[in-house]
Amino acid sequence: METVREVLQKNGFFFKKKFGQNFITDENLLSAIADDAEVEGGFALEIGAGAGTLTRALAARAEQVLAYEIDEKLRPVLAETLKNCPNVRLVFGDFLRADLAALEQTLPPYTVAANLPYYITTPLVMKFIEGAAKAKALVVMVQEDVAKRFCAQENTPEYGAVTAAIALRARAEIVRRVPRRMFYPVPNVDSAVVKLTFEENRIPVKDANMYKRTVRAAFLSRRKTLENNLMTAFSLPRGAAQAVLAEAGVAASARGETLSPQRLARLADVLCEQRKG
Repeated sequence: METVREVLQKNGFFFKKKFGQNFITDENLLSAIADDAEVEGGFALEIGAGAGTLTRALAARAEQVLAYEIDEKLRPVLAETLKNCPNVRLVFGDFLRADLAALEQTLPPYTVAANLPYYITTPLVMKFIEGAAKAKALVVMVQEDVAKRFCAQENTPEYGAVTAAIALRARAEIVRRVPRRMFYPVPNVDSAVVKLTFEENRIPVKDANMYKRTVRAAFLSRRKTLENNLMTAFSLPRGAAQAVLAEAGVAASARGETLSPQRLARLADVLCEQRKG
C-alpha cells in the first residue's frame, strides 16, 4: 500500500503556503483524534480534508462524513486515498463562505473535526460558536498557543475575547498535545487538539448579541479599565458606566481580563436592562 507521501508525489501535488497545509500521517495519532471526536455511528463534518488521512479515520467510525476541502489540486489525491470510504461525501470549496444555517437544514446533529491552518482557526471556530444549532462538539487541531487561548482562565495572559466568546456555548479543553514532527511538511510550531463541547444554556444571558458586544468592549483595550472601555464602546457618560458596573458588582477600576465569562454575562444583562430603560 502506498504511503500518503507517495500518493502526493505521484499526483504531482505541491504544498501551498497560502492554505497552511501540514498533513498528519501517523495512523495512531489519527486514530486517537477520531476517538476524541466520539463520532461512532454518528455524523462527522470535517473542515479541510487535506490528503484524506483524518477523513479515513473518521469514516471508520462515523455513519457518514461530509468533508470540505478548499484546494482543488487535492481532488486526485483524495479520489485515491478515500476510494474505500463510500460513506464520505466530498465538497470542494471554502467552508468559511458556506451558509451554515442552510447547510444545517440538511444535516443531523454532527461533530466537527478539523486540522486547521492558523489563518482560519478563529474565524471558523466562531462561525460555529455564533451560528451552529446542531453541532455537538468541535474537535480541532490548532497551534498550541491558540489552544491555550481557547481554554484560558481569567487573570491569565492568554485569556481574551475569543475565550469568553467560546465559553458562552461550549466547554473547552485541550485533549492532546501534538509535536511539530508529527506533521508533513514539518511546521514551525507545536500544535494541540482542542475539544469544544456544546452545552445547552451553558451561561444564561438575556441577549446573546449583548454578551458579544460586552465581551468586545471588555477587551477593546487591555490597558484601559472596563469603565473607560464601556464609555467608548457604548457611548456612555462616565456616571452611567460607573452605575452599570456597580449594579453588576464590578469595581470601576477592573479590567476586562479579570472578569470570568459568568461575570461578563452579568455585566451584559445589566447593560441589556439599561438599554431597555
